[in-house]
Amino acid sequence: QVQLVESGGGLVQAGGSLRLSCAASGLTFSNYGMHWFRQYPGKEREFVAHISRSGEYTNYANSVKGRFTISRDNAKNTVYLQMNSLQPEDTAVYFCHVLYFHVGYWGQGTQVTVSS
Repeated sequence: QVQLVESGGGLVQAGGSLRLSCAASGLTFSNYGMHWFRQYPGKEREFVAHISRSGEYTNYANSVKGRFTISRDNAKNTVYLQMNSLQPEDTAVYFCHVLYFHVGYWGQGTQVTVSS
């Protein structure tokens, strides 16, 4: 069974940094692209970043481009999201996601709160 477990969220001041981690199990991790999404209260989840299976290709939402970096360690079955220059509008619950045999799997999410 595929499981995704996020960690690394917390409270940070504007301009600060956080690194989120997502540990995956139940799949051959290196065979799948991975995503980060975020969700504001009362809103749908929105795309943040994607990384290809090998880590060679990445893409980002315009709102985080140049501030966030997605990476992965296939030996550790883990995907990361380095978030720099955080702003109050980055406050959300962050989720990692994988599409596995046409079924989307989500972690439980990790709260990121940025104070002004």
